[in-house]
Amino acid sequence: MLIPFSAHSGFRRQRGISLFIVIVLVMLSMLLALWGSRTSLFNEMIVGNDADYQRAFEAAQALIQDAEFDIRDVRPDGSPCVAVAGNPDSCRVGSAIRFPLEDKDLADLLSTLQLQTSTEFCTKGLCLKRTGNQDFWNDKTTLDKMIAANVGARYGQFTGAEKGAAGSAASNPILNRTAAGTGGWYWIEIMPYDSNAGNSGLISDGSENLGLNINPNVVYRITAVARGMKPSTQVALQSTFVRQKLKD
Repeated sequence: MLIPFSAHSGFRRQRGISLFIVIVLVMLSMLLALWGSRTSLFNEMIVGNDADYQRAFEAAQALIQDAEFDIRDVRPDGSPCVAVAGNPDSCRVGSAIRFPLEDKDLADLLSTLQLQTSTEFCTKGLCLKRTGNQDFWNDKTTLDKMIAANVGARYGQFTGAEKGAAGSAASNPILNRTAAGTGGWYWIEIMPYDSNAGNSGLISDGSENLGLNINPNVVYRITAVARGMKPSTQVALQSTFVRQKLKD
């Protein structure tokens, strides 16, 4: 007995297989498009984070330099610091917290800083030498005290350094931020220097001991912290600064 064969049933099966293949291809295309979109977004996030870190790093460098100008009592162009009328912070003329000019001034400054127990022995950007954890910027409780008002120093606060107009390509927006908890700060630790250290033999160029020729006998350690435009960005830099005088 012959069974009749219908060609139409074979065509229907082929059309069903084609539809399945098309659906699979469409799904694969969608997955590839989604993967490409997420990769692009991830790369954009990396670039944005890196740019914010570089901006914060440059702000911290500027704060370190501004602290050195503060110690030297000069303006950013190297000229002597001149007080601005109505601004008691400029050149520290209206502040009892000033850098010592002679060894006899050092004891008074250290005594004043010793009283700042609630602010980690710091005020107006000047601090006693830290005795606890040196990386205080990694401890939120300590850092919150250090960035409180009148504890750390802001960029240009005492030197008059210009920050540039807000939005200007020549300005760093982080240095323009002065709201609580934002922007950047610097602190200068006052570290008395033993004038006999130069005779210890620990520092030598092979022919003679290398003592520091300074007056007063003080070494300064500068710490700068800058927070980026993103909450997760923070940069901390440190440097040591010594004002040496020319030998007679």
